[in-house]
Amino acid sequence: MGIKAALPRYELYVYNTVVYLGMLSLLYFIWLQDTADFEWVMWFSTYRDHILFALSGHVIFAKICSMLAPQHRSLMYMCYGTLAVLVTMGWTYTTLILSHCVLLYSISLVKLRWLCFLAGLTTLSTFKMEPFISWQAGFVTGDFELRSVLFYGGCGFTIMRCMSFALENCEKKEGNYSILELLKYNFYLPFFFFGPIMTFDKFYAQANKADLTRKEGAIWNISLQGLVHLGAILTVDILFHFLYILSIPTDMKLLKHMSDWAVVGLAYCNLVYDWVKAAVLFGVINTVSRLDHLDPPQPPKCITMLYVFSETHFDRGINDWLCKYVYNYLGGKHDTVWDEAIATLCTFGITVLWLGPCQVVFIWAFFNCFGLNFELWTSKFICMEPFASLEMAMSPAMSRRIRAVFNTFNFWTIVLYNVIALNSLEFTKLVAKRLLLKGFPITTITVFIVTYCLVQLIKERERRQSAVINIDFLQCFKQKLCFIANHVKLPLL
Repeated sequence: MGIKAALPRYELYVYNTVVYLGMLSLLYFIWLQDTADFEWVMWFSTYRDHILFALSGHVIFAKICSMLAPQHRSLMYMCYGTLAVLVTMGWTYTTLILSHCVLLYSISLVKLRWLCFLAGLTTLSTFKMEPFISWQAGFVTGDFELRSVLFYGGCGFTIMRCMSFALENCEKKEGNYSILELLKYNFYLPFFFFGPIMTFDKFYAQANKADLTRKEGAIWNISLQGLVHLGAILTVDILFHFLYILSIPTDMKLLKHMSDWAVVGLAYCNLVYDWVKAAVLFGVINTVSRLDHLDPPQPPKCITMLYVFSETHFDRGINDWLCKYVYNYLGGKHDTVWDEAIATLCTFGITVLWLGPCQVVFIWAFFNCFGLNFELWTSKFICMEPFASLEMAMSPAMSRRIRAVFNTFNFWTIVLYNVIALNSLEFTKLVAKRLLLKGFPITTITVFIVTYCLVQLIKERERRQSAVINIDFLQCFKQKLCFIANHVKLPLL
């Protein structure tokens, strides 16, 4: 009800003005370049040429294969990916990956979901605890800075892909998928080391699609997407890195001398930076995979657009994987407390194992699990009497305004909960203290007013998108009715 309601234009103008002024006030401290983000420096500085060479080789090789033998292109992708892994990491590491694939494939033939989950999670845990980590890391030959990142990335994503394959094989009613299909799926190079994860059913359908014709303007859209990501890379290097938003939170002495507004803005900018980084990293990979006629998981939703826990994630591939195989499978319709509790606990339990069990990850998982459940049951509680009748008596615009107030608190709860994982518990405590205690009432009220305006603008954008989708659907439905009326003769009653 709250999203569909339109607000007066002058009210939206006020919200826009407040948000822009609030954002501009954050951009007042510019220093030297920040190199605290190892992952970004690795991708776009230290190993930029190596990564570009590998991806460019894949694009050229894939294009040649698509022209010469389109029906076997997934097999060719596998050959190139396997060769790239072999050259980069050595034959012992490749053998380790193959052994995990064979093990989980053999278990998938039994077609028991619980056994596939048990085997997959047990295998994944061997990369999160000693002495199994050191033993398996010894299979990587050579000594280079990127070694550990590629090792954990390749192994972790391999296990998740193998679990997806095994669970999809359990759902296959007749026969089994071949191990060759698993190897094609796992050794697709653009996804191998850094993701994102496509579930096996989607990859299998798209990689084996016979029709490789593209829609009109598809190549232009892909090229435009690549240029947008190039612009985003330059933006991050020029803007975000020169703001030192990653290094400042580690200096508690410096933070004590900063204003309340600057500390709160720094926390928000950390989340925005992490989203931009994830969007760029996954966007580059997605551009390459779209050239291969795949439809990969989209980049995560911008943190600025998030005001509900159910849409909060920084890796849409992992999120889709967890929703399909765990959260929605165990939760069903999500209409009972017990089913929802089991689904969320299992989902965040696997997430903790994926990220690596430690104090910060456990705290992050607890608060996000609590937030998701609290949000769900609060929304159900509000739909009960007498609250439902009270909302029905309001105008749609007033209902939207009241909901936006609650969404404002939700927004900063999401920010604080996720700053724990991105920075530290000490920085999160400082931000909460400055926002809610020391900064009260001026900073607190100012921040919440700006956030309220931002939430209203997000709701307005969602309302307009929903209206466009409905119009497109009605036009399509109307065209089909006209076609039926013109071409099909209905018998007289």
